Amino acid sequence: MAIGERIHFFRIMRGMTQKYLGMTVGFPEKSADVRLAQYETGSRKPKAELTAALAQILNVSPQALDIPDIDSYIGLMHTLFVLEDIYGLTISEADGEVCLKINKDKGKDAAELLKMLSAWKEQADRLSAKEISREDYDQWRYNYPKFDTTQNWANIPSQALSNSLVEAFKDKLKD
Repeated sequence: MAIGERIHFFRIMRGMTQKYLGMTVGFPEKSADVRLAQYETGSRKPKAELTAALAQILNVSPQALDIPDIDSYIGLMHTLFVLEDIYGLTISEADGEVCLKINKDKGKDAAELLKMLSAWKEQADRLSAKEISREDYDQWRYNYPKFDTTQNWANIPSQALSNSLVEAFKDKLKD
């Protein structure tokens, strides 16, 4: 999720208008809403200082606004928080271990993510059962969704044509 979408998300969560947030961060009243709209739509990207100021006003960490860096633990945590916001990711405990789950009732996006994660789990289970090699598993992961046969990812104008192509090439995709 882009920084503009996160700004928008937290602004709405806090019940602020674009004009109010823009003025609070120091933009002139005349252009405050326009300036903020530019950031929210992604036509402009705020510099680090503005991101920090927006974060302070929205009462969040700057990392919660910026596109997370998953190469750091903090960035990874904020990525998981975004997944909670958008896809209904929940954290719980089962058998003494921390577990992450998707709440499919969160909406269409959550249901789609759940399908994708289920496809991943299917491949991981096949690897564990030694039905596929580590190389096959990595090939599936690193080329996702190319080798995913559990869903129809092609965007073809005719659904009938799409279905017949999927059926015709189903055996070849497994190779």
